[in-house]
Amino acid sequence: MEIVLIRHGESEADLLGVHEGRADFSLTGLGRRQVQAMAERVAAELPPQIIFASTLKRAQETATVLAGQTGVELQLLPDLMEINNGKQAGLPLEEGNRLHPLPTLPHVPFAEGESWFQFRMRAESVLSEIVTACLGKYERIAVVSHGGMISALIQSFLRMPAQNTCYFHSGDTAIHVLVYKEPQRMVRVMNDTTHLNGLDSSS
Repeated sequence: MEIVLIRHGESEADLLGVHEGRADFSLTGLGRRQVQAMAERVAAELPPQIIFASTLKRAQETATVLAGQTGVELQLLPDLMEINNGKQAGLPLEEGNRLHPLPTLPHVPFAEGESWFQFRMRAESVLSEIVTACLGKYERIAVVSHGGMISALIQSFLRMPAQNTCYFHSGDTAIHVLVYKEPQRMVRVMNDTTHLNGLDSSS
């Protein structure tokens, strides 16, 4: 089974220069154009049989366009949301870093939020839930989420230790393709954004 991981398009938080995480911003005009380009490409080259997505606006908007382009079912899963960065969410970058800096230890949570360890465990749990429901039923599925969650899903897929400091970057509407065929697991595509080549960045 192939798992196509897709990050949402550019959001309003990117233009405002604020911490996002659980802050619930919509896509920008450019973000919507990015999503349309991604959806057309995925429909042509990697059509999924079902789509799972985070419930946050930027991911849900991205997944809704993809579902419309491919004509398949969309299921929203709250556990695919970005890390809960608590009080940092929505604050200007400098202010958020000063008042509520990133936790430096995996078991230490954000103020009124999650720890990196809790976040990774959530990623492992939702990946297991999705794979259990889909393996043997679908040949290809899509998961639309966020940069941090996608990195945690890839870590979980590769069975990396929860304490690791590796991060797998995702650009706007980036595509990753994981191949799940036990006992083998393969990463076939990582952070592919070639569908954005030549896209007009004016909004």
